[in-house]
Amino acid sequence: QVQLVESGGGLVQAGGSLRLSCAASGRTFSKDAMGWFRQTPGKEREFVTGISWRGGITYYADSVKGRFTISRDIAKNTVYLQMNSLKPEDTAVYYCAADAGVNMYYVARDLDAYDYWGQGTQVTVSS
Repeated sequence: QVQLVESGGGLVQAGGSLRLSCAASGRTFSKDAMGWFRQTPGKEREFVTGISWRGGITYYADSVKGRFTISRDIAKNTVYLQMNSLKPEDTAVYYCAADAGVNMYYVARDLDAYDYWGQGTQVTVSS
């Protein structure tokens, strides 16, 4: 069974940091682009960041640029999201996703491009 399992969410004060992890199992994701999305109640799920499967190409939403960093450990089949200088508006459920069979340097920002999704982890930033 293919699974993406996020962890590392929680409650943090504004200005603090969290590191999310997304562990993949059931298949290798070494040739998938990986992405992080987030969603708040009543809003569309939005792209946060993504990373290609070759070359470490990354993209970030403007709202998180300079504060968040995506990385991946191919050997561990895991992708990470380091979140620094957190703001209350970063509060959301964060999802990781895998885009299978994609060009090695490509990162999609459209959620419809992603084939596998985790169940999400809640991040709450208090003011």
